[in-house]
Amino acid sequence: MVFSSNIFIFVFLPAVLFLYYVPLCRTRKGQNMFLCIASLLFYAWGEPKFVLIMMLSIILNWFIGLKIAEYESMGGVKKAVLTAGIILNISIIFVFKYLNFAVDNMNAIFGMSISIPTIALPIGISFFIFQSLSYLVDVYRGKSEVQKNLLNVGLYISFFPQLIAGPIVRYETISHQIDYRKETFDDFAEGVSRFIIGLAKKVIISNNIALVADAAFDLLESGTFMGTEAELTAGMAWIGALAYTFQIYFDFSGYSDMAIGLGRMFGFKFLENFNYPYISRSVTEFWRRWHISLGVWFRDYLYIPLGGNRVVKSRHIFNLFTVWLCTGIWHGANWTFIAWGLLYFVFQCFEKRTGLDKDSNKPVREILRYVYTALVVIIGWVIFRADSLSEAFAYIAKMFIWNGDVFFGDAALFSFREYGVYFLMAVICSFPVIPRLKKLFKAGSKSMGFINAAAAIGLMALFVLSMSYLVKGSYNPFIYFNF
Repeated sequence: MVFSSNIFIFVFLPAVLFLYYVPLCRTRKGQNMFLCIASLLFYAWGEPKFVLIMMLSIILNWFIGLKIAEYESMGGVKKAVLTAGIILNISIIFVFKYLNFAVDNMNAIFGMSISIPTIALPIGISFFIFQSLSYLVDVYRGKSEVQKNLLNVGLYISFFPQLIAGPIVRYETISHQIDYRKETFDDFAEGVSRFIIGLAKKVIISNNIALVADAAFDLLESGTFMGTEAELTAGMAWIGALAYTFQIYFDFSGYSDMAIGLGRMFGFKFLENFNYPYISRSVTEFWRRWHISLGVWFRDYLYIPLGGNRVVKSRHIFNLFTVWLCTGIWHGANWTFIAWGLLYFVFQCFEKRTGLDKDSNKPVREILRYVYTALVVIIGWVIFRADSLSEAFAYIAKMFIWNGDVFFGDAALFSFREYGVYFLMAVICSFPVIPRLKKLFKAGSKSMGFINAAAAIGLMALFVLSMSYLVKGSYNPFIYFNF
């Protein structure tokens, strides 16, 4: 079940909201128990067997958390329990996500013939395992009290808004809210508006522009476009790369908006996960704006414990390498993800060496920084999107090698003609244009009532438009379901 599906919008969500607010409104324990059960049912909708893994993770981490608290005064034992918990959680994600990849590469490198059954990947395993690790580490560090109620641990790990594609919610951020959150009408209204905006980003922009990205990458292998023979020209390669650049942003940020909005409807306040990353003027800045919850997680639970930047230069480089390697691996069991992560490692080191990560008051330099960052990000997404490194290199070669005959071609012209409006929408919404206009109107207007009414009508129209796209379209994937 995805957020942008009719069954979720018109059946699951209304039913959960009604039961949460009407019969259970006076008992927090009852609300938490209900949300935990509803979240497990949500997760079990597609693959019921995987909910057993989720329940195992909940029970395991609840028990380990209790043991960490029990041995609070015994530092060595306490640390050993935490270490065991980390190993067990990583083992779970390794078996389901990386074991087949590891065995295949061992066979290829050492000429072995180890055979194991193909293991299906539980949806969102990277997200809920990282949240489990956050719970254990935060309890160990004393940043949050241990949760003795099993169902509350279950709610934290399985809460359906952020369960299968984030944002990664740290336990210290939400621990107090589990028992002491406060629901208000304003928060609920803000949650609804945020959900609608995320839904529109997903179904209007991402789903449509994804068709261009898929066609461009398929063209490289198949030599056909819309059923006819065609060639991947340099122009079409760039259009496809830009399409995927916008697709993944509006897919993932749209999901994050919906997750944050849904959380707000139930009184939970999640931290932001995106902050207009495509306005960045350095790779370093890009990763402060993109998938913020993942970047902060790696910073606080890996980079800083390794020593951060308060070490000698060689050790600092090692720390950066470790973080970016893990970032790539976290996204999937493929060399393309590892290469994508290491690409950012190389350019972040380059920026720190040259000072490109520092702002200046020179307009020309700032423009060049922006262009450089955009090129790195776009090429990175090509590597990320490709099925193999050879396919990634072949696609990048098409982008930069023009045979001199045709630059755009019929496929590129068709894409511009049919999907140009979605590219325009993507460009506008990638920059903070709308928030600045809202701020401008609010600052200069004396009739806030009229503005609020217009905003409400606009949101209703956006929702209706989104639903019309859902009704007429069948292409509705979520990219980050795979991670």
